[in-house]
Amino acid sequence: MNEQQFIEALKEKGIELSETQIAQFKTYFELLVEWNEKMNLTAITDLEGVYLKHFYDSISASFYFDFTKVSSVCDVGAGAGFPSLPIKICFPDLHVTIVDSLNKRITFLNHLSEQLNLKNVEFVHSRAEEFGQNVKYREKFDVATARAVARLSVLSEFCLPLVKKGGNFVALKAAAGPEELKEANKAINTLGGSLKEEFAYQLPIEDSERTIYIINKIKETPKKYPRKPGVPNKSPIQ
Repeated sequence: MNEQQFIEALKEKGIELSETQIAQFKTYFELLVEWNEKMNLTAITDLEGVYLKHFYDSISASFYFDFTKVSSVCDVGAGAGFPSLPIKICFPDLHVTIVDSLNKRITFLNHLSEQLNLKNVEFVHSRAEEFGQNVKYREKFDVATARAVARLSVLSEFCLPLVKKGGNFVALKAAAGPEELKEANKAINTLGGSLKEEFAYQLPIEDSERTIYIINKIKETPKKYPRKPGVPNKSPIQ
C-alpha cells in the first residue's frame, strides 16, 4: 500500500487526511526506519508494508469503534506506537497514554511525538502489571487498547484494570482471535468486562484475517488484578 493508496483507502472509510496529517505519516515512516537501524522497533521497514501493516492496520480499529466519542486512550505495550499513534494522528483531540516496558522505545516515542508535533500524549516506562496497580492510572481511561502484545486472556489482565467503568477495551487480533476469545472468557468476566461486539475483516491488498473485540467494562476490576509482573503470562486466568 503506497501513500496514495493509503490516503484513498482511508477516504473510502470516511477519514479524509489533511496535508498536515499526510506529512505526519510520512515523517513517522521516515523516523521509524531511521531509528530501527539503532534498535529493534519493527521487522517491517518497506514503505508499502509500514503503510498497510502498521498505519492502516492500526487505524482500522476506528472503522469499528468511534474514537470521536471518547477522550482518553491508553495503549499497552505499543512498541513503536501502534495502534494508538496512527489513530491519534487521525483524531488529534484524543489524549493518548502509552505504556511500554522498554525505555529505548519510550525514548523513540518522545522524539517521534516532538517531530510530529503531537499534543496530549504521555509515554510511561513501566511493566503493564505495575502500571495497572498505579492509582494515577487505574480505572482512569475511556479506552484501553493493544495490538500484538499477548494472548487475549493475558491482555485482558493488562488492559481491563485501566478502563473506567462504562469504558471499553479494544483488542486488535489476527486470525487466532476466535480461539483466543474462547480461552479468555473467564478472564474477561473476572476482570469486570463483557464482550460487547466483535468484528472479523480482512486487511486490504494481502487479505490477511483480522478480528477486533470491543469489551465493555461493566464493573470494577478486583484489586488483586493485575497480578505481579510475569504472573499473568505464566498463569493466565483460567
